[in-house]
Amino acid sequence: MATIERRAVDAFIKKPDTHFAVILVYGPDTGLVSERARALAAVSVDDVEDPFQLVRLDGDDVSGDPARLADEVFTIPLFGGRRAVRLRAGSRNLIPAVEPVLLNPPGACRVVIEAGELKKGHALLTLVEKSRAGAVIACFGDESTNIGQIIAEEVAGAGLTIAPDAREMLMGLLGGDRLATRSELKKLTLYAHGAGRIEARDVEAVVGDASALATDEIIDAAFSGQAERLDTTLAKAWSEGVNTSQLAGMALRHALLLHRLRGEVEKGRPPAGVVETMGMQIYFKRRAAVTAQLAVLSMIRLDRIVADLSEAVFDARRNAALDEAIVSRALMRIALLARRR
Repeated sequence: MATIERRAVDAFIKKPDTHFAVILVYGPDTGLVSERARALAAVSVDDVEDPFQLVRLDGDDVSGDPARLADEVFTIPLFGGRRAVRLRAGSRNLIPAVEPVLLNPPGACRVVIEAGELKKGHALLTLVEKSRAGAVIACFGDESTNIGQIIAEEVAGAGLTIAPDAREMLMGLLGGDRLATRSELKKLTLYAHGAGRIEARDVEAVVGDASALATDEIIDAAFSGQAERLDTTLAKAWSEGVNTSQLAGMALRHALLLHRLRGEVEKGRPPAGVVETMGMQIYFKRRAAVTAQLAVLSMIRLDRIVADLSEAVFDARRNAALDEAIVSRALMRIALLARRR
């Protein structure tokens, strides 16, 4: 069995061990899940555009016919070569389909399962983790080092450079969802095409408004206990089509950051000093708000918030018709908790 450590994921994806017949990619960062699943599928076949080499299956369809996955996995390709199955997990049980493949691993086919947030102890996660033929990759919000690397890749790929203050601004606005991050960067590089260098004003014009609404205003209103402000900014966000899943993921990422920093505060360090050590990982315009949040939110409260947000992320993705209501209620609960003294 193998749970691929975060620092080893990129190397593993470039050259996954051949004895891993099933690789489960999961987590709240749906864009990162999709990107990694796509990359794993690409290195597992010779031509991703060949439907005989790469088969795409829907998890809910497979759960209704569990034998279908084994049929695809053990099919011998007419012209030889490597094969892969990219399986997108849904809401239904995949165990009857995946377990036979793990018990009798194929030699010339790999299954890449793409899933959303899975709780610890989830049946599918446990099954793959415990199998010698299975590997698991968790996908959470990008850390600052990842964001910096992605910014560098997209900027260089567009033949541009970026000013230091513009880079710092981006670091504070991006990172909740890999797909959204790359999308924002592509819009930015297109906007700056021909200028040679991306400036802070370009970031403000292209990325700042939408991202700040989703991350700064809404999240800081919730974690600062400002319920009325939160209600107003949420109404504006939904009317402007802010991505619900992305917002929930960013809120969870912020809660995890506060949880980590609160551990330092409880060791006796002042909140302002802890925030200052984060450097550009926290956008300078948000540092005062984050400092105040650390002073109010205890570790016990943050434990509750992280658990509540994790549940909300899962519920929102499972009940798309109610996602805005689910995320709104979760954020309002945070605001009420943060307001208590």
